[in-house]
Amino acid sequence: MQILLYLCGMKLVFATNNAHKLGEVRQILPENVEVLSLEQVGFTQDIAETGTTLEENSRIKAETVCQWLKDNGKWGNIDGVFADDTGLEIDALGGIPGVYTARWAGEPAANRAKALRELKGKINREAQFRTVVTLLRANGECRVVSGIVRGRIATSEHGEKGFGYDPIFIPDGYNNTFAELPAEIKNSISHRARAMQELVKILDNA
Repeated sequence: MQILLYLCGMKLVFATNNAHKLGEVRQILPENVEVLSLEQVGFTQDIAETGTTLEENSRIKAETVCQWLKDNGKWGNIDGVFADDTGLEIDALGGIPGVYTARWAGEPAANRAKALRELKGKINREAQFRTVVTLLRANGECRVVSGIVRGRIATSEHGEKGFGYDPIFIPDGYNNTFAELPAEIKNSISHRARAMQELVKILDNA
């Protein structure tokens, strides 16, 4: 799906310290949207993700960075701040790990290993990735969008691309994991891509 954006020179801050996410979002969004990293705007704080839902964590991150920009007089020509939170929701585990996806077992390799252990011997391996994005504008406007991709958990790791759970997640309609698919394919069908497409619709109508 092609993303269209008619606004020119839009500048957004992405409230993340995850270099993989930042690179992925920059590839997904149109070239005329400049995505600034936290490092580029001088934000160095750790943001405590204390929410119990993806929606809460997404908003916490966006609000924290938004307030910091205001307090430090750095809004300038920035059009908005957005933050995402993503969860892997495994059907057979009742939606776990969900909001705890990134820290389920401590680090990416351990997280993947735990998912494979928990599903060992289970027939139902269906799962979904869900991304929630919160956009905040300087005028206080808040919009929330989301994106979902359904798929299944592989029985072992495959592929070297991507990050996180990508080596064990096979999206519906494909026989390869996200870590095996070319970036241009993943970035057109992923949960994050779908959330970004919804974000662009909001920006187009701003």
